[in-house]
Amino acid sequence: MKVKFTKMHGAGNDYIYVNTLRYPIADPRRAAIEWSRPHTGIGSDGLVLIGASSVADFSMRIFNADGSEAMMCGNASRCIGKYLYERGLTDKTEIRLETLSGVKTLHLHVSPQRQVDAVTVDMGVPTLIRRVELGAGYPFGEGIALSMGNPHLVIFVDDAESVDLPGVGPLLEHHPLFPHRVNVEFAQVTGDAEIRMRVWERGSGITQACGTGACATAVAAAFTHRSPRRSAVRMDGGTLLIHWSEADGTVRMTGPAVSVFDGEISLPG
Repeated sequence: MKVKFTKMHGAGNDYIYVNTLRYPIADPRRAAIEWSRPHTGIGSDGLVLIGASSVADFSMRIFNADGSEAMMCGNASRCIGKYLYERGLTDKTEIRLETLSGVKTLHLHVSPQRQVDAVTVDMGVPTLIRRVELGAGYPFGEGIALSMGNPHLVIFVDDAESVDLPGVGPLLEHHPLFPHRVNVEFAQVTGDAEIRMRVWERGSGITQACGTGACATAVAAAFTHRSPRRSAVRMDGGTLLIHWSEADGTVRMTGPAVSVFDGEISLPG
């Protein structure tokens, strides 16, 4: 069976998108592993399935490049908003999206040409914010742990560019403090409301950007009084604007969504 897909990225965080209302995928874990491979597959950070929902307008499931299922992805949710609107699957500019970490609301920024140039996502209220000691044997002494619907560990450094991501990323992803593994962000505050961040994603490794990671970084910076509640988080693939509301505690993330190409591929068999 042939499946039509679209490759999209949000700030360089690229996924393969499939509308499962038309193309059901029985084994998404296997498809994510095979299709995400560079050279022999499409090449991506993972696979995103767009589906029906009984509690929202649509649903999203995300499978990392290693086949593990993620609870939430901010960059992917923005791309879904663009996909749904520009392909005529909805005419709403405010879309409710069901994820494994709850229902998120997408606010589409639509141009006069009816193109979605950016999306603001209500990411919910961060939880479990705390300082953690990493212990002996780790290259960093402490970090800020929190959940944005998925677990994050934010480590503030003097120079984000000098961090050896391939060396320390896997070590911290599997830290015993996080039995289900963790996303790791290395953050350098570069201005009053500017943060440089590099990320090692749980299940995917080095990626160009991470939406929930940008939110976690901004929250951690505000929590430790390094930055105000509105900040720009600059990653390898682009910049996201993050606002942690003092009024209701919700984090809102604004950033781009880009279609790269459409294609057709056979199901793994």
